[in-house]
Amino acid sequence: MKKLLNLFILIFVLTAPMALAQEEDQPARIVGVAMDAKTGEPVGYATAALYKKGADLSLAGAVADGEGKFFITGFEPGEYKLELTFLGYETLVVDNIKITSTKGDTNLGNLQMSDEGLALEEVTVQGQRELIEERVDRTIYKAENDRTTAGGDATDVLRRVPMLSVDLEGNVSMRGSSNITVLIDNRPSAIAASSITDALRQIPADEIKEVEVITSPSARFDAEGTSGVINIVTKKNNLQGMTLSVNSGVGLRGSNLGLNGSARKGKFGFSLGGFGRSGYNILGSFDNQQQLIDPNGNRSTIAQSADTERRDLFGRYNFGVDYEIDKFNFITGAVNFGIRNSRNWQNDFLTQTFVNDDLVRSALRETNTRDESNSIDVSLNYTKTFEKKGKEVSLLTLYSRNNRENSFVNSLFNDDLETIDSRLRNDNPSRNEEFTVQLDFVNPLGEKGDQILEYGAKNILRKAYSDFAYFQAEGADGPYVELLDPTLSNEFSYDQNVTAGYLSYTFTFLENYTLKPGVRYEYTTIAADFKTEREADIPSYGTLVPSFNASRRLKNGNLIKAAYNRRIQRPSLRFLNPNIEASNPLQISQGNPLLDPEMTDNYELGYSTFIKGTMLNFTGFYRNTTGSIQAVRNVLEDGIISTTFENIGQEQAIGTNIFANININNKFSLNGGFDLYYAILDNGLTDPLFAAQNEGWVVSGRMFGNYTLPKNWQVQLFTFARGRRVQLQGTSGGFAAYGLSMNKQFKEKRGSIGFGVENFLAKEFIIRNETVTPTIIQNSTNAIRNMNFKINFSYRIGKLSMDDRPRKRRSVTNDDLKEGGGGGMENMQNNR
Repeated sequence: MKKLLNLFILIFVLTAPMALAQEEDQPARIVGVAMDAKTGEPVGYATAALYKKGADLSLAGAVADGEGKFFITGFEPGEYKLELTFLGYETLVVDNIKITSTKGDTNLGNLQMSDEGLALEEVTVQGQRELIEERVDRTIYKAENDRTTAGGDATDVLRRVPMLSVDLEGNVSMRGSSNITVLIDNRPSAIAASSITDALRQIPADEIKEVEVITSPSARFDAEGTSGVINIVTKKNNLQGMTLSVNSGVGLRGSNLGLNGSARKGKFGFSLGGFGRSGYNILGSFDNQQQLIDPNGNRSTIAQSADTERRDLFGRYNFGVDYEIDKFNFITGAVNFGIRNSRNWQNDFLTQTFVNDDLVRSALRETNTRDESNSIDVSLNYTKTFEKKGKEVSLLTLYSRNNRENSFVNSLFNDDLETIDSRLRNDNPSRNEEFTVQLDFVNPLGEKGDQILEYGAKNILRKAYSDFAYFQAEGADGPYVELLDPTLSNEFSYDQNVTAGYLSYTFTFLENYTLKPGVRYEYTTIAADFKTEREADIPSYGTLVPSFNASRRLKNGNLIKAAYNRRIQRPSLRFLNPNIEASNPLQISQGNPLLDPEMTDNYELGYSTFIKGTMLNFTGFYRNTTGSIQAVRNVLEDGIISTTFENIGQEQAIGTNIFANININNKFSLNGGFDLYYAILDNGLTDPLFAAQNEGWVVSGRMFGNYTLPKNWQVQLFTFARGRRVQLQGTSGGFAAYGLSMNKQFKEKRGSIGFGVENFLAKEFIIRNETVTPTIIQNSTNAIRNMNFKINFSYRIGKLSMDDRPRKRRSVTNDDLKEGGGGGMENMQNNR
């Protein structure tokens, strides 16, 4: 603990002086307010860049606050021009700014910004739009400005987002923790509750507008998500007219095709779309060697190897409608349907057992795994606004369902290695359902509306069901016979009801200070049952969750912020499911329906600044988790390693995130950063056979570059690398990914064509994982052949014009299940 405190003090010492130094001097400033030319509303968080007259390189700049006000310092007397930019608006240029003194303010007043949609075909915007936007409570990655992800899915987008890490299997973590909540347009999805990885693969990258990373959620959000919340915002419009867009792509590893249409007439708006993606030729291999130590100290070694292949087919389809009843009342509804079909093969699956270096047993297998699912989300939402700006009441409803079929067939060959001796099959159909009702009130207080009171209530009824069975057959054609052991064949139901209420208060004082304290209370009841013999008695529990966010905007427009929140992480079906996963018969895993939730305290200190065309953000954090859900491994007979899960761990992490967005000129921009944290994990056990403790540094980094060529061509480069990660019982290996692409926009920006290549310098990625316990030493190597070449094409037909009326869209947000992420049963499959 002393080591952690020293590290946290060091981070504070490095970041705090930069903020305090801003107060010592008061140089000349350029002051202005970004305003919407049509509505007169402030354009919060617009970016202002200052140029010396006749120069192309920005020498200073700032990001506006939530009220559109910005301050620029760091310049000498002279003549300048200013460029004001924000997503969806034309770049506003202010010329002939004359500075004659090194002190005092030059006030540009209200700067009117025009919506880009008003001149969609007539205006060509020069320069690079910002990819990163920093707000008081979140960091926003503007994915629609990143063309390198064209033809990919949400996984490809999240690999580029600050503070996030995505491994080669699509498992997402934030600041080293996989306990996060993923929302789609501010609402959950049943498939995301079952598998974040699967949900991300179903969302096409071309439909993502931006990704919000919320590291310190307020009381309005559900208390779930140890590390925070990721909100994926898809593209919407409030345009009049009709349009149809098509996007497609083909590559060595996958192809995609999408159609999306929208129409709006008067008070009605409709959208209808579909997207399909196939993955093929995804080849790899693995080698796994484990040493087992019995109570007498004897060692045995088991070596496994296989070639792997995966094929995927994803689809996502949606229909939405919204209706403006009158000026203050809005109704929105949506239906989203998703499908997934994944097949995995392990060929030439060889297992050899050695005792004292002598081969005593050898077996050859083939494993065929099938993972299919379909999901549906249906939402109906009502929002009422008032004459008083910001006052709002909303009633939100959501029904989600995910049906999943997960099965495998394991074929064992005879000694001749050619004919099948026996087959083992596991069928595990499962179902996740959610019914959600939420009522929210937002009430601005005070004469200036600088105080906001938010309160509301929410109920989530969640039903999970798993029907699992094992069957055995002789030879290649013999009939399957069910194994009537209740631990192998049974039905499990898990009903959970979460009722919550919250209160949050935001207020500003001394002009530049903002505080947002809040409290949330959640009461959870659980009923779990097996069809035969076994019972599960789980008590109800209540959780009080405080949160506190504070920020101070400095005189030059920079921002310093601090936050604390307490979070709860309930286990999802992947950790609860008692089905024994034994596609690799020597490494089996099983969920634990008696798991309790994890509790986490988060502390955060951040600082944002803008220096000569460069946006910088520094964040320090400390996270402490108790009752952490950790894997417990036991050695059974015949060297079988059995893994289950218990609330026996404590996790601590302290670290920093640093990222920058650099506009070198109006043609060349760079964006990148790195994450560094020190992790300490301890399962708290005293039995020497099971006690485990580990600690160490974890580092990752990313870089994205964009260069604009003549005739609307762009070149883009992306790279991401993550170092070795510390785990409770060993480490997981690091990896790197990179890509290079070119794309050209057609006339009037109606479409584009692009070419890209990924991971072209190496034949395959090698990831090495290690597990060390008093009785197990396991080393595994996974190889993935991930080189890819792709061609993308998109085009839009139809013409749209901007609707004057702003539309309110609110939806349900469920943030409350611990997902497998980088651990759990899914990861066990990856390491076979």
